[in-house]
Amino acid sequence: MPSFDISRARFRLADGHLIVLSELAAGNPSPDEFAEAREELLGCGLINGEGKLSPLLLPLMKTILAPGVIITLEAAGRQGKLHHGMFIGDEHVVVHEGWPGTAEAEYSCVEPKMLVWKLADMVNLQQSSVAREAAVPVVETTIGAVEAGLAILEGERLVRSAGEEREAVHHALAAGGGPAEPSLTLLTDLISELRSSWRLTSAWQVQAGREGMEARGFAVWDCGPLGYWLRELPTEPVPGSRVAPGSPFRLVRVDAKTIWTRITALLPDQDELRNAAGRSGAA
Repeated sequence: MPSFDISRARFRLADGHLIVLSELAAGNPSPDEFAEAREELLGCGLINGEGKLSPLLLPLMKTILAPGVIITLEAAGRQGKLHHGMFIGDEHVVVHEGWPGTAEAEYSCVEPKMLVWKLADMVNLQQSSVAREAAVPVVETTIGAVEAGLAILEGERLVRSAGEEREAVHHALAAGGGPAEPSLTLLTDLISELRSSWRLTSAWQVQAGREGMEARGFAVWDCGPLGYWLRELPTEPVPGSRVAPGSPFRLVRVDAKTIWTRITALLPDQDELRNAAGRSGAA
């Protein structure tokens, strides 16, 4: 069910709610297949009987309907995949964050000057964490080998100890053509300790008079006590069509400061933002 928090201008909305709100905000009737979502919005007071949006929603919907920059965050872990993101508009920045096991995401406006801090919080960046030393700073193998190891974590909910899981991961990596030692043992440890793997991507329209989108991105493994590992290969943003089992895969040990710098570099500069805003306003 949709809900909202007036004190912090937060909204919990599912995809169906957002579709209805987007259509109504654009002056269109809501799709018949989302009648239930419309009734839920009406019931909680976010729209009225005539389909007009609550004034509380106006900054949110104005930004979502015409963003200058879109940032997406896809995070995967033992609870499955979660999708978060950010819409950067002329006046507002809107963040949406998912929650495991629920259809709704939380939408809220954040102070533009806090944008990088918010992105760092969304990936749970821990600057003060002390990680163990790794046997090697770089791990190279193939997509197929890594997927074989990760499949152990994504398999059926078996009751097994951490040691049994680690042994299963090691076996899967070796059978899948994983790297030689000591990288094989290290990759086994990284997968066993994996808290989440995530990728951040930013996209915006290029300058007026030119077609297409500009995109930047990077991906990281958060391996808890073994620290952060930047996924250099395959590079982001990467379409699925370019990924095959034999494609090279490379992880490089990095610190929190490097990830902070990478997050900052995702954002276009002021000139690029002005051009993106101008394109979205003219669209």
